[in-house]
Amino acid sequence: MTISVSFRMGLCWFLLSFLFHSLYAHNDFFTSIGQMTDLLYTEKDLVTSLKEYIRQEENRLEQVKEWADKLDSLTNTATQDPEGFLGHPVNAFKLMKRLNSEWGDLESLVLKDTTNGFISNLTMQRQFFPTEEDQTGAAKALLRLQDTYQLSANTISNGDLPGVVHKSRMTVADCFELGKIAYSEADYYHTELWMAQALTQLDEGEESTIEKVTVMDYLNYAIYQQGELERALELTKRMLKLDPLPERKKYEKLCRGEGVKLTPRRQSRLFCRYFDNNRNPRLLLAPVKQEDEWDRPRIVRYHDIISDSEITTVKELAKPRLRRATISNPVTGVLETAPYRITTVHDPNTGKLTTAHYRVSKSAWLSAYEHSTIEKINQRIEDVTDLEMDTAEELQVANYGVGGQYEPHFDFGRKDEPDAFKELGTGNRIATWLFYMSDVSAGGATVFPDVGAAVWPKKGTAVFWYNLFASGEGDYSTRHAACPVLVGNKWVSNKWIHERGQEFRRPCAMSEME
Repeated sequence: MTISVSFRMGLCWFLLSFLFHSLYAHNDFFTSIGQMTDLLYTEKDLVTSLKEYIRQEENRLEQVKEWADKLDSLTNTATQDPEGFLGHPVNAFKLMKRLNSEWGDLESLVLKDTTNGFISNLTMQRQFFPTEEDQTGAAKALLRLQDTYQLSANTISNGDLPGVVHKSRMTVADCFELGKIAYSEADYYHTELWMAQALTQLDEGEESTIEKVTVMDYLNYAIYQQGELERALELTKRMLKLDPLPERKKYEKLCRGEGVKLTPRRQSRLFCRYFDNNRNPRLLLAPVKQEDEWDRPRIVRYHDIISDSEITTVKELAKPRLRRATISNPVTGVLETAPYRITTVHDPNTGKLTTAHYRVSKSAWLSAYEHSTIEKINQRIEDVTDLEMDTAEELQVANYGVGGQYEPHFDFGRKDEPDAFKELGTGNRIATWLFYMSDVSAGGATVFPDVGAAVWPKKGTAVFWYNLFASGEGDYSTRHAACPVLVGNKWVSNKWIHERGQEFRRPCAMSEME
C-alpha cells in the first residue's frame, strides 16, 4: 500500500503536536501567566463544544415532547370510547403500528447518545489540563500574596485588588476549596480565614452546593488546633443546632440502601473481568473473578476467592479466642479494646463532629504459622494484590451479631497520629483486604459515607482498596463503616497491608494525590 505524502506530513505534524503538548502538559502551569493564557483558549473551545451538545440535546428533547403531546391528545380521545375508537379499522391498524414500530423508534431517540463529540473533545483536551499540583500551587501562591500584602480573605474574595481591571469574585465553593488546601497542609491559620469567609458568604445568603455544617466542621477544627477551645465549643454548639451528626445521617442512609451516589454514567464504567495479575504463575490457569464496585476510591470485589472449607477452618480457629474487637485510638494511634458505648466526639483527624468509631463485635487474630490454610490465604492475597504480606498484620477475624457494627473510621494513620502503628515498625496501612465469610439476611453493609458508596456482604467474596495514594498521602475518601447487622450473623476477616516491603511493588508517585 502506498502512503500519500500529505498523509505522512499530516502524521508528522500530529506526532510533533502530541509530543509538544505531552511535554507542555508536565509543566507547572501556575508558575507562568504565559502558559496559562493557552488554557483560556482551551476552555473556550470546550465551552463551544458543550453548547453544541446542549443544542443537540434540546433538539432531541423537543422531538420527544412533540411525540408525547401528540400521543397525549390521541389517547385522551381514544380512551373516552375505546371500542368505538378501535371499531374504525384505520385506528386499529395505527395502534398496532405505533406499538410495534413507532414506540421502538422513540426508544431509540430517547437512548440516542449525543455526547460523543463533546466527550471525545474533552477527553483529548484533558491530557493537557492542569494537575492537582497546579491547583495546589496556585492556591499556595494566593495565600502567600495574602500574607505579603496583608489582604483580608474578604478583600480577595470580592476581587478588590489594586490595579485590577478584570474583577472576579470568589464563590463559597472557591473559598471552601482554598481552605481545604490549607487544611491538607496542616495550615490551620489560613484554614480558619477561608472557612470563615465561606461561612460569611453562606450567612449572607449566597447559594452553594457546599453545606454550611461542612464548612463549620473545618472551621471548628482549625480553631481548635490553634488552642481557642471556647470558640471551638461555641461553634460546635451551633453545628449541632444546624444538623446533629451530619456524617451519621449519611452513614445510616447508606446502611438502609439510600443515598448511594453512583450515577448511571459512572456505573457504565465499572466492569467484571478474569484477572491473572500480569500472568502471575499461580493465577494463570485459574484467574480470579474481579468486579469493580466503585470508581473513586477504587474498590474491587473478588468472587469465589475463599472456599467454604477454608471459611470453616478460619472460623474454627478463631472461635476459641474471640474477644472484644480492637480499634486504633484517634489520639494516640495505639490499638486498644473498643468500648461498647457510643458517644459524640470531635474527630481530631477530620475536624468533623461525628460518632466515635467504636466497634461492636468480637475478633481474633490468626498467624500464618498456626495453620496451612492461613498461609494459603495470605499467599492468595499477595498473588492478587502483588503486595508483600510479610509486613502485613495478622489475619483478623471478626464476628458481628445482631446490632453489631463498626462506626465510621479510617484504616490508616493520619498526619495528627505520628505514633500510629509505631509499635509494629512497618509503616502506615497502605491497603485493606476484607473477606466476607457469611451472607447476612439484612443489614451489615460496608459503607463509605464521604463518597456515598455501599458494598454488601456476599459469602466467599472479598473487597480490596488502597488507603494511601502512591505518594504515601492518605486517601480521606476511604473513611468507611460496618453497618449494624439487622437480621443474621456476620463473619468477616481482614488483612491490613502495610507500607514496608512495597517500595518496588508499588513505587512512590511524584504527585501528592496519585
